[in-house]
Amino acid sequence: MIKIIPSTSTAAVARLISPGRDRDRSVTKYVGTILSRVRRGGDDALARYVRRFDRIDPPLEIPRDEIVEQAAKVSPAIRSALRRAARNIRNVARRQRPAEWVLQTEAGVSVQQRVTPLDRVGCYVPGGRYPLPSSLLMTAIPAKAAGVHEVIVACPRPVPVVLAAAQIAGVDRVFRMGGAHAIAALAYGTRSVPRVDKIVGPGNQFVAAAKAIVSPDCSIDLYAGPTEIVVLSDRGNPDWIAADLIAQAEHDPQARAVLITTSGRLARRVKESVRKQLPKTGPAAASLSRFGGIIIARTRVEATALANRAAPEHLVCDDEETAARVSSAGAIFVGSYSAQVAGDYAIGSNHVLPTNGAARFRGGLNTADFVRVSTVQRLTADGFRRLAPTVIALAREEGLEAHARSIEVRLS
Repeated sequence: MIKIIPSTSTAAVARLISPGRDRDRSVTKYVGTILSRVRRGGDDALARYVRRFDRIDPPLEIPRDEIVEQAAKVSPAIRSALRRAARNIRNVARRQRPAEWVLQTEAGVSVQQRVTPLDRVGCYVPGGRYPLPSSLLMTAIPAKAAGVHEVIVACPRPVPVVLAAAQIAGVDRVFRMGGAHAIAALAYGTRSVPRVDKIVGPGNQFVAAAKAIVSPDCSIDLYAGPTEIVVLSDRGNPDWIAADLIAQAEHDPQARAVLITTSGRLARRVKESVRKQLPKTGPAAASLSRFGGIIIARTRVEATALANRAAPEHLVCDDEETAARVSSAGAIFVGSYSAQVAGDYAIGSNHVLPTNGAARFRGGLNTADFVRVSTVQRLTADGFRRLAPTVIALAREEGLEAHARSIEVRLS
């Protein structure tokens, strides 16, 4: 059952908002072996792992006509819901694309920002307990909005609704494969699976470990740990808050679901509502008993400080004033009707978000993650002559004589 903790219980509060889960070394070692074998063995090693873990026989790629055939099995209502969610995600993603510009820093000296899309991206879509077409939309649509030339999906269980999402998102190729072996194939390439420039998307601990290991060789979006929600509220609806905590805990037995409030009355009412709504068994019950809690802060300033210290994946708060004081959160939901679950599916913001405190230094997946931002410099002869004394002086101050001579040779 969810527990109530006073903010003065510093050790208990620290465990709740800064769990500091260490990566399992045995998982890292095991995943490292899989990655190495697929990297060396290519399709043969990949096929062995796909048969063993995914219960699938090659060929792994789903033909275009099969995608169309399977997607047609999805009901019109679900297809309509997918299209509406996709439209909102696409509108946000297009707005997020970094702008190109040219700036003249002084006469004859200009700097251009050039934005070019990545060539090929791999989107990992989990296929465990539930199909996750929403994860496909959230990863593939921003890639397409960025102009990525080829978007590839890896999914161990691409059921019809996932293939319908792939069709709506404009995915180019879909492979039946999952786990660390799928990450290896995308990162290093095999004869049948092309190497990608970047891998994005959520996954279990094996997928997360694999992404972390391949990251020096293939860019990734972020290291994804168990999901998190912090509700920062003094006057919210206790039944709605309880429902939000349970909904997030439903994802994973290690999910973190926390209410921070200055109201003891609200804390008690939320605890009682959780008791009434919480299923007796399942991931939500396991999560809330171990990683869930209600913190009673002494002041609103302290409550906000605790929320910022938690740097949660999702933060729900009462009003604009509170939202303005929150600086560290992957996604912020303002007001009682801004349900976090709506953000999981259809608001348009991305649900691939930083966890384990990573919101201190980055936000969620967005279109900028799928482009290269380069600078192009141009100097005219007059601009070069004006800038030369500054460059020569700084080069010699740093003791780099050849740098200075590279300028002087042009002046002579």
